[in-house]
Amino acid sequence: MNPRPDIESAVRAAAPHALLETLRAILRSAYGALAVELHLADYALRVLKPLDRPDGEDEPLSLDNSAEGRAFGSQEPREQQVRHDDAVDHYLPVTVRGERLGILTVRLPQASSTPHMVGELTHVADLLGHEILVAERDTDLYQRARRTSRLTLAAEMQWQLLPARACTAAEFAIGAQLEPAYAIHGDNFDWAADADELTVAVTNGMGEGIQASLLTNLAVNALRNARRAGIGIADQAALADQAIYDQHRGASHVSTLLLRFELATGQVGVVDAGSPQLWLQRGRAVRRIDLDAQLPLGMFEESHYTVQEFRVEPGDRLLLLSDGVYEAVSPLGEKYGERALARAIQSTRLLPAATVPRAMLGELAEYRGTDTIDDALVLCMDWFGRQDDGR
Repeated sequence: MNPRPDIESAVRAAAPHALLETLRAILRSAYGALAVELHLADYALRVLKPLDRPDGEDEPLSLDNSAEGRAFGSQEPREQQVRHDDAVDHYLPVTVRGERLGILTVRLPQASSTPHMVGELTHVADLLGHEILVAERDTDLYQRARRTSRLTLAAEMQWQLLPARACTAAEFAIGAQLEPAYAIHGDNFDWAADADELTVAVTNGMGEGIQASLLTNLAVNALRNARRAGIGIADQAALADQAIYDQHRGASHVSTLLLRFELATGQVGVVDAGSPQLWLQRGRAVRRIDLDAQLPLGMFEESHYTVQEFRVEPGDRLLLLSDGVYEAVSPLGEKYGERALARAIQSTRLLPAATVPRAMLGELAEYRGTDTIDDALVLCMDWFGRQDDGR
């Protein structure tokens, strides 16, 4: 059940900054909508911010304690009767290939709120999500609307470097999050998939602020350049190592964990070049995967890297964690450590991959008890495996 052709063509033809304004006019005319609003998730994944209302006119909505937030969390359309009015608010997730952007709210007269209508509006929300991603190339409107405070320059650079915060495919689902969201500097994640393989990388440039961000930018782009040339992960690491050494002569380095998945078999190749850790949850068992530690990128001239292999099975969950997670310290000076980390992984086992990083980083914040300037990164991947064509 796709959007009506006139709606789709009008939204696609709209100016990048006018997607909601255009959609609002169409839905009022074609569906009799009484109100149309868009809320976008902020960088920290704590609130939903209205797109086109003046600052201060409306408070952001909680992701945990609002109807819109519950629809965002469940990723299912929800509805709510409007008090003292013969109308219904429909809350529709705006999501693109697993990347959760926000919630489109459409208020309809009670008589128009049919399952068929909700089905059409669900596809309208999908259309809007795709058009927002395209429009962001030409306008700052949507990125500006997602901010509850100003990003540091280092954080701006890191967020622009990311592929997304979530991704879903037939074989896998990924979710990832960075903290502190508005002041991150060195931690980063990246992924890319094609018909046969998925590559995932977690990087952590040493230092603080702009220095760490510039270093990570160099590493990520060097890895991408090698990956897009069709080079294996060991040589990706070697070429990125050379690029960083040529620039800094060993004075700065980048900790990196590189994984390559064969989508057809679940065979995984890993290069462990630094501090990020890899954990596996299989059933109710949780363990850290021991990897052959190799040199961080950029420490020495012409370092060589080797690939270690293992296999994932359908139903497995992998977690990639930066040192800002497992080395976090409580107010009493106690390190978070592997036991607390294993408990956090167990406590989130029923959540989808896209929401696990936020939940784990929330537990970590409670453990620390105070704000920290240390970067923390959690990337969660659920492996489904490839099903046979006849199944």
